[in-house]
Amino acid sequence: MPNGPNIDRQRALGGALGVVVLGFALTYHFFPRVFHVNPEDVAPRRSMSLGVAQPARTASAPMVVDRGEVDAGPPLTLAPAAVIAARTHRVEAAFPVQKGEDPPEVVALLDRADKALHAGQVAGAPDSAASLYQQALKITPDSRRALQGLDEARARLVAAIGQDIALGDADAAGDLIESLRTLPGSEADVKTLDTSLGTLLKVRPMLAKAAAMLTQGKVDGPGADNALAGYREVLAIDPQNAVAQQGLLQVQRAVLDRALAAVAQNDFDAADKALGEAQAIQPDSPAMRDATARVAGMRDQRASGLLTQARTALDAGNLALAQKFAAQAAAVKPDLAGLDDFHERLVNARLYASYRPGQVFTDSYVDLPGKAPSMVVIPTGSFMMGAADAEPGHSDTETPQHEVTISSGVAIGRTEVTVGQFREFVRASGYQPESVTKGGSSIYDERGGVVRDDSQATWEDDYAGHPADDDMPVVNVSWNDAKAYVDWLAKHTGKSYRLPSEAEFEYALRGGTTTRYWWGDGTPDKRVENLTGALDRSRNGRRWSNAFRGYRDGYWGPAPVMSFLPNPFGLYDINGNVSEWVADCWHDSYLRAPRDGSAWINPGCSAHVVRGGSWGSAPDQDRSAYRQGVDADVRSARVGFRVAREL
Repeated sequence: MPNGPNIDRQRALGGALGVVVLGFALTYHFFPRVFHVNPEDVAPRRSMSLGVAQPARTASAPMVVDRGEVDAGPPLTLAPAAVIAARTHRVEAAFPVQKGEDPPEVVALLDRADKALHAGQVAGAPDSAASLYQQALKITPDSRRALQGLDEARARLVAAIGQDIALGDADAAGDLIESLRTLPGSEADVKTLDTSLGTLLKVRPMLAKAAAMLTQGKVDGPGADNALAGYREVLAIDPQNAVAQQGLLQVQRAVLDRALAAVAQNDFDAADKALGEAQAIQPDSPAMRDATARVAGMRDQRASGLLTQARTALDAGNLALAQKFAAQAAAVKPDLAGLDDFHERLVNARLYASYRPGQVFTDSYVDLPGKAPSMVVIPTGSFMMGAADAEPGHSDTETPQHEVTISSGVAIGRTEVTVGQFREFVRASGYQPESVTKGGSSIYDERGGVVRDDSQATWEDDYAGHPADDDMPVVNVSWNDAKAYVDWLAKHTGKSYRLPSEAEFEYALRGGTTTRYWWGDGTPDKRVENLTGALDRSRNGRRWSNAFRGYRDGYWGPAPVMSFLPNPFGLYDINGNVSEWVADCWHDSYLRAPRDGSAWINPGCSAHVVRGGSWGSAPDQDRSAYRQGVDADVRSARVGFRVAREL
């Protein structure tokens, strides 16, 4: 099968050959002496014989070319039957009722006339059909057969004149019009045909000039010095001129070839321009439909190829090259199927390391057995950080409310770090948490219902100082312990693990909401988080003095991670269970706070921020905007942490 370039070369060669043949034919027709041909030897002068009559059609003798046609326009093809019929305007005559039969001498004349008509000898000679019918009518003026025959002869003569005019044979048409003048009742036809002949004589040199410019390659363009302008000028004078109409098709084919040549050079803008120009020449022609379909197919092929290259570059991690190929594909075909999906992949690759927002993933260690905590990809975006002035229960430390934009991809731990995960870190690294090196933590006293210091409590214990299960959130850890853990994760995964910034934490906690809590403005209507519920009871029967009315979660103290519902971003226990350390140093307001989501760090600061409510927080402390500052070495049964990872 020929390939695309071969087809294009063949088409270009065929188009050029067509123009050469057309030029040869026109030159031969209008300037026969160039080829040493005497015009008088080309064909005999046309007589009044129109050829043998055929059923259901009007015949015509071959076109005659003589010296009078040297300046005529190019008759590219014979006029079709529709053109002849349009020129004829035959109206059925209302013949009188014949009173008697035709006498024998009239019948003899009519028989001779019918034979002459059948032989194509219509007019112009004593033995022509028109002359014989007229002789019969002199003898029998109401002879219906003679009247019908003469009407048929007139109709054939009008049709032949119309065809000659359509073909550009002005001399033959003029001779036949003179014969038509001799027939009674032909005045209207003669007047119409005289007008058409005058139009032909006017446009013949214009057609010749247009044909010459087409041969010279002056196809179209601004101004009047081109074939397109010439043919349009002819059609403005003679809208039905078949030669000019065919000339327009030749011009359109040349413009369409230009469009296909542009496509071969991947210049689809030029191709579209050429298609538009071709459409303006002859809308919805077969050649126009064919070229449009071919350009569309080549456009699809080119755009699809570029998109495939873009995907390959993206898979290889070359985002710049992927973007370049995708832009080229979009320029070729903006509505290309798959382009929107690719752009989403590209955005995800640029912002989220080829993950997608909401996706859960887990990194493996590169030099140790095991995996890091499960992470959730957080979508980038903007939010209003802090509390509005009218928010009930807020403090000055949560103001001024300000817009923060998270523009870089980040993933947040799906849950708080668990006891099991922290134990893996301690065993592998040999790190000694501060609950061990500095002794103890503050824990909940179940008998007294208060928080007290316990010098024996460590990170391996729960909120009450008892050994904790591996699926419980680790507590009794300091900010320094949390920082040591994320540094260890970064080292052994090769990824950028760290503590989340305060802005990232609040953005992730809110999950796109603007209410006091991520679930709404008041008491939840279902079990969403481990909170202080008024219906909860401790093992000793204690109840909370400041709690969510009518709420019960079934826990007094922390719950195993993922025991409740995730927030809109897919994070569990983000505003309940335990409060969490973040990276920022403590500042008592948001004046001059970063607006890009980064952590607000002062070198050497001793206090850091804790965010999110815990199992023992009052409702005002569970608000999305709530924050508090705590010394970096403090350990508490109500504080743990989760990790973040840059993408």
